[in-house]
Amino acid sequence: MIAYLSGKLLEKQTNTVIIDVGGVGYEVSIPLSTFYELGEVGSDVQLRIYTHVREDAIQLFGFKTNRERELYLRLLSVQGIGAKSGITMLSGMSADEIIMAIRTDDLARLTSIPGVGRKTAERLVIELRDKVGELASAGSLPLDAERPTLPADAVFEDALSALVNLGYQRNAAEKAVKQAAQEGTEMSVQKLLRRSLQVLAK
Repeated sequence: MIAYLSGKLLEKQTNTVIIDVGGVGYEVSIPLSTFYELGEVGSDVQLRIYTHVREDAIQLFGFKTNRERELYLRLLSVQGIGAKSGITMLSGMSADEIIMAIRTDDLARLTSIPGVGRKTAERLVIELRDKVGELASAGSLPLDAERPTLPADAVFEDALSALVNLGYQRNAAEKAVKQAAQEGTEMSVQKLLRRSLQVLAK
């Protein structure tokens, strides 16, 4: 059971990375919150890992903080939340926002995430309201590091592709990214994505 990986970042995409650990490349699925925290290709990386074993595959899911991994494991304990939809949840909202939505019974917020219907949102609240309390007081996630600036069109494309990977329809995602850009949102993938997700949640 792999619980932690430390090595060089070999490849990096919005939802997967490959980490070279002593000459072996591990492919790890990650939420967007972790993607933002990673350095450039070639840099050192450490991830907390959840190993998901199925009959036909072994998948690794990576998180920058233990707190995110703990929240992810709690999400998985709820019927209707699978390994992939747990990652989508952590990509659609920060750990703090998910914890707040669960603790305040904010079903509208939870159902704004692709793949989370009303019944699943209700189960999340009922089953996890008392279990996420200790995570809420575990301090904030690491602060966003400085990011190299990308050309605006590349930023737009990256944000759009991340939304499509999360399960949003391309047309809706494109509208949201355009609206976020027109509002004068700072043109970094992270800020554009965050604002686009807020637009889509309305």
